[in-house]
Amino acid sequence: MIEHFPLWPPGASSISGNVDALYIFLTLLSLVMTVAIFATILVFVTKYRRREGVDAEQIHGSVPLELAWSIIPMMIFMLIFAWGAVIYFQERTPPRTSAEVYVVAKQWMWKIEHAEGQREINELHVPVGRDVRLIMTSQDVIHSFYVPAFRIKQDVLPGRYTTEWFRATKPGTYHLFCAEYCGTAHSGMIGDIVVMEQSDYEAWMAGGKANGTLASNGADLFQTLGCPTCHRTDSQGRGPNLIGVFGKPVLLEDGRTVMADENYVRESILSPAAKVVNGYKPIMPVFQGLVTDEQLNSLVAYVKSLSQPPAGTQSAAAGTKMGPKE
Repeated sequence: MIEHFPLWPPGASSISGNVDALYIFLTLLSLVMTVAIFATILVFVTKYRRREGVDAEQIHGSVPLELAWSIIPMMIFMLIFAWGAVIYFQERTPPRTSAEVYVVAKQWMWKIEHAEGQREINELHVPVGRDVRLIMTSQDVIHSFYVPAFRIKQDVLPGRYTTEWFRATKPGTYHLFCAEYCGTAHSGMIGDIVVMEQSDYEAWMAGGKANGTLASNGADLFQTLGCPTCHRTDSQGRGPNLIGVFGKPVLLEDGRTVMADENYVRESILSPAAKVVNGYKPIMPVFQGLVTDEQLNSLVAYVKSLSQPPAGTQSAAAGTKMGPKE
């Protein structure tokens, strides 16, 4: 019934029900507290109003009353905190088998590329019931990927990756908005999330034009840029071996340990001297300005593929571990 309320967007993701329940609870709690406060004010101004022949009396404190209005609100606030924390961690922890989709935001469009290589502009096709992890970056200013029906919103930042995930539960077409003011045509930066049945999605994927997978394109670019000269698979390379690195801790020259995630791989390509791997020299050339965001995505996908399990044990579109650095 709520979905037919004109100001209430449909709920079409695995977490939308939990988000709605917390929102409804907070709204009802606020309404109850507002009514209670105003009712108390009315009772007090009526009962304790100034009257002829009635002197004011000093009211002494009540320990039970003080404890009640301290403990009860604290318990309510702790309930809200715990409930919100559970939803937050659900939203921020994508399943490991999530399909990965790369998103590049640009004034005024969303450029999207699937791991299988299909590309889209202002549209994202996904199958119903599949976990999808979005790996997003911006080419210019801060944007925000917002899908009301999925109850998800994540800022998209220039110079780094941010992520969010969802599992669509109902076929249909749902609005995609930029929820961060990004310039004069901000209101026109919109798109659609098209949720399809599995068979329809497979037909769409088969009919799409894909010039190689994202990882295979990254492998070609890796060769073109001459990366294998240093990043060899033996111990003789001037750069670290990238096989099996992604998702693992990496010891740096300065003694720090960092996790080899997408942002680490990205930074290693664009600013390799920022975090030098222990045992290696900062000799890798800087690729800032030499590769586009789309090419950078393919290189990251390739490095991640070096840590994927053998074909057949896990879908190539599923989330995995990978990574490098100089």
